[in-house]
Amino acid sequence: MQEILETIYYKMTAISAIVDHPEFLIMYALAFVLLYLGIKKGYEPLLLIPIAFGVLIANFPGGGMGVISPDGQGMVPVNGVMKNVYEMSLPEIAHDLGIMNFLYYALIKTGLLPPIIFMGVGALTDFGPMLRNLKLAIFGAGAQFGIFAVLLVACNFFTMQEAASLAIIGGADGPTAIFTTIKLAPHMLGPIAIAAYSYMALVPVIVPLVVEGLYINGRRILPGLCTKKELAINMKEQDKLYPNKTEIKNMQTLKIIFPIAVTTIVAIIVPSAVSLVGMLMFGNLIKEVGSSTSRIFDAASNTIMNAATIFLGLSVGATMTVDAFLNWTTIGIVTGGFFAFGLSIAGGILLAKIYNLFSKKKINPLIGATGLSAVPMASRVANEIALKYDPRNHVLNYCMSSNVSGVIGSAVAAGILISFLG
Repeated sequence: MQEILETIYYKMTAISAIVDHPEFLIMYALAFVLLYLGIKKGYEPLLLIPIAFGVLIANFPGGGMGVISPDGQGMVPVNGVMKNVYEMSLPEIAHDLGIMNFLYYALIKTGLLPPIIFMGVGALTDFGPMLRNLKLAIFGAGAQFGIFAVLLVACNFFTMQEAASLAIIGGADGPTAIFTTIKLAPHMLGPIAIAAYSYMALVPVIVPLVVEGLYINGRRILPGLCTKKELAINMKEQDKLYPNKTEIKNMQTLKIIFPIAVTTIVAIIVPSAVSLVGMLMFGNLIKEVGSSTSRIFDAASNTIMNAATIFLGLSVGATMTVDAFLNWTTIGIVTGGFFAFGLSIAGGILLAKIYNLFSKKKINPLIGATGLSAVPMASRVANEIALKYDPRNHVLNYCMSSNVSGVIGSAVAAGILISFLG
């Protein structure tokens, strides 16, 4: 009887495996932290909650919900035999490796979902603020500084492809990071996706840290990059002092022409970025055309976008198994990703400071800080900071100008990296 009970204990439950391998507890803790940030703190819940739950279910021994990453030759263990996963049909993957591997190899590994999500992002994006303040779009380019700065450092510790996949975290765009990693370093997808989305969720913490500095109990421990005088620059007052001489007479027509023109230009200059930028602009185009495309706009921005987000989050989370996460490579990714993110914010701020040296019309550095692709959270955080220093200083629309341009900037940066290293 005792032997039977022991057999049940060891073979029918995960308790013995967890006791023998306590590192599983670390993964559960990570999943619970991410769930807390998504549920309680409200940090990117639409993505963080599916990713966190994917991490949780992937790390129960015997559950078969973890994504099995292939080795350099594409080989994975299947019932004790090594098979080339790229030669297996999707039904075989589903039968031999489980449903989560099926979703991963069908939707993520093929690169399908990131462009689909970009289409939804485009359908939800209004480029109007950027078109009204086109000069501010340059800060979306300046904020990509962190990508290339970290790339130069990371290539000393990783291969160039791995370093590029790590550095793209600085663009603050989850789908772009996933798409780039699939193309250049697919074995690093799990840690990079977790780092990218975690730092995106922590925008309300990281942006004030770079802008204002670190405060503990009211004491400033680390200085920020912006002074109180700079943060109090009122953009509406600057507009009154130095009004824009260019008047847009037909904004709606311009908003329709814009996605077509951007897609054409990017396709000629950086063809490898078309899969992201093209889908982004297509989503935006069907939004701006109006009632004649309202049905497909509704599908792109709701049904399709929501379904893609669910499968992306769960599949990416399921790649975060014990073997994939608990290693020095992951620590390097998390560390490098943080610096890429912070340096991108700093790059936008410094570009705004340089601009102010040569222009009579001053720019609030917060606009530079929002050149990230984290739309619209970065702009909302920047607006809250500005209101602290001047209750009349609403900079949201100005920040959105650089913020939405950052979406294009990060996709183009990804295209450049893929072109040179893919």
